[in-house]
Amino acid sequence: MEFEQYVCLSVFVLEFLSSVEAFSRPNIVFILADDLGFNDVGFHGSLQIPTPNIDALASSGIILNQYYGTPLCTPSRSAIMTGKHPIHTGMQHDVIYAAESWGLPLNIKLLPEYLKELGYQNFAVGKWHLGQFNKRYLPVSRGFIHHYGYWTGHKDYFSHNAEEFGMWGLDLHDGLEDDWSEFGNYTTRLFTRKAEEIIENHSPEEGPLFLYLAHLAVHSANPHSPLQAPRETVKRFEYIEDKNRRIFAAMVYELDLSIGRVVKKLSQKNLLKDTIIVFSSDNGGPAAGFNQNAASNWPLKGVKNTPWEGGVRMAGLVWANNLEQPGRVYTNLMDMVDWLPTLYGATGANCSSLKGIDGVNHWPTLTGKSDKPPRTKTVHNIDEGFGYGAVRKGPWKLVQGTTYNGDWDKWFGPSGRDNFTIDWKHYKKLIADSDTAKSLARIGARFGHFDKIVSQANVKCSNPPDISNCKPKVKPCLFNIESDPCEYEDVADKHPKKYTELLKLLEDYKHTQVPPRNKPQNPLADPKYFGYVWTYWADYLKI
Repeated sequence: MEFEQYVCLSVFVLEFLSSVEAFSRPNIVFILADDLGFNDVGFHGSLQIPTPNIDALASSGIILNQYYGTPLCTPSRSAIMTGKHPIHTGMQHDVIYAAESWGLPLNIKLLPEYLKELGYQNFAVGKWHLGQFNKRYLPVSRGFIHHYGYWTGHKDYFSHNAEEFGMWGLDLHDGLEDDWSEFGNYTTRLFTRKAEEIIENHSPEEGPLFLYLAHLAVHSANPHSPLQAPRETVKRFEYIEDKNRRIFAAMVYELDLSIGRVVKKLSQKNLLKDTIIVFSSDNGGPAAGFNQNAASNWPLKGVKNTPWEGGVRMAGLVWANNLEQPGRVYTNLMDMVDWLPTLYGATGANCSSLKGIDGVNHWPTLTGKSDKPPRTKTVHNIDEGFGYGAVRKGPWKLVQGTTYNGDWDKWFGPSGRDNFTIDWKHYKKLIADSDTAKSLARIGARFGHFDKIVSQANVKCSNPPDISNCKPKVKPCLFNIESDPCEYEDVADKHPKKYTELLKLLEDYKHTQVPPRNKPQNPLADPKYFGYVWTYWADYLKI
C-alpha cells in the first residue's frame, strides 16, 4: 500500500453530513478518453487540433499538470476503479484480451460500489476492459445500474466488431444484451447520445448521478482500418498534411464535440451547477505509428506503454462550481489512484472509512480547504513481464528498464505549434462560442485567462539530444522532472544520494507487489462459437 499515509479529510463537517440526504451530494461525470496524447489538447499549447470544449472546461476548472497513471489502459482503469496501484491488484502487466479468463478481482470494492452506498445512481457508457469472460466481472455486477458499450480493448467505430488474434465478433452491448442495431453509427456520437439519454432521464429525487463515460476515442480500431472518423469531419483538417494525423485530428474533434454535448445536456437539465466533471486520458498517446495511431505527447519522451513521461503523464482536468481559483494549473503530484478518495471526499463522505487503498484525497486542496500537497511520491508501474519499473518522489524520477528494446525511447511530434490556420485570438473566440463555454456562462461560472493558463500548462524543452546518456537496460536512470520534464539527462552520477534513495523506493514498492493475474487465451472463447459475438464465454463453457 502507499507508504505515506494521509488522513482523507471531508469537505464539510462530518457531524452535519451524516444528516444530509443523498440527493444533496454533487453529481459526478467522469469522461475518460482513450490514448489521447499529452499534446492533443489546446490547453497544453498546441493549436493543430482545436479542442474548444475541453479548453472551456480547463479555463473554468483546474488543469492537472502533474497527473500520472500507468502507461496502458487495463492497469489505468483498474487504478481509477479501485484506488489501488495495479501492482497491488495483479493488474500491472499488459492488458486483458477477450479470450483470457481473468479480470479485476471480485473481492475489491470499486468506486461505483462506494458511491452506491451514498445513494448514487451509477451508469456506465463506453469501454470497460476490466474483465468480461464471466458475468460477475461486468459493470452491471460491479456497482453500475446499467452499462452501454463494449467490453474488450478496442473495436471498429462503425461496424462495432472487435478483432483479436484472428478472432472477431460484435462487441456492443446494452446491459447484457447484444446490440446489432447501431451498425454504421459512429461510436463517439453513439456513446454521446447514450450519455445524453441518461442525463435526460435522470431524476435528482432518486439520488445524485454518477456517469462514467469511457470513450473509444481516440484508440485505434481494428488493424485493417485503425484510424476512423466521419468523412465530413476529416475534411475539416485538410491543412494537416499527414493523412493519419488528419484522421486522428477528426477523431479528437468528435471527442471534443461529445464533451460539449454532454455539458450542454447537463445545463439543459439544470444539473450542471451541482456537477463535478473530470476529463482524463487513460495513458500517454501512441505517437508516430505506435499501435497504428498518430497521437502526440510532444515534447515529452516516449509513447504509450513506455515508462517515460510520454507514456505515464496524461492530459487531465477537473471542473466544479466550488473550486478554489478556477482557471488555474494544479502542480501537485496526482495519480489516477487518487480519483476514488478524491471523488468520495467531494461527496462529503468521511474518507477515513476508506481502508487499504493507495489513493489520497485532493479535494480539500482543490477547493482551498488545505494547502498541503496530498501526495509527494508514487509508483508509475512495475511490470516485470515487460521489464521495467518507474517511481517518482518530489521532482525526482527513477526509471529501471524499458519496453520494446528501447525502440520508442525517443521524442515524437508533431509539436502543433506551426502550420495551423488560426491564431490564439481566434482560438479564444472558438472557445467562447463552444457549447461548453455557453453552458458554463449560463450558470455564472468564472473563467481564467486562457493565455496565462496555457503558458503555465505548456511544457517547454530545448531540442532533444542526438544521443541520450540514459541506458535504462544497463543501469537505472535518474531525472529531475521539474528542471528536465523531457528526460534529456540522466543525473544519477551527479546526485548519488537521490539515486540511492529512489532506487530503494522502487525496491520497497517491488516488495509490496502481488503476482500479475494474466491468463493464457482459450481458443473456445472465439466468437464464432457464440454467433460471432464477444460474450461472457466462460459462463457458457461452465469454467
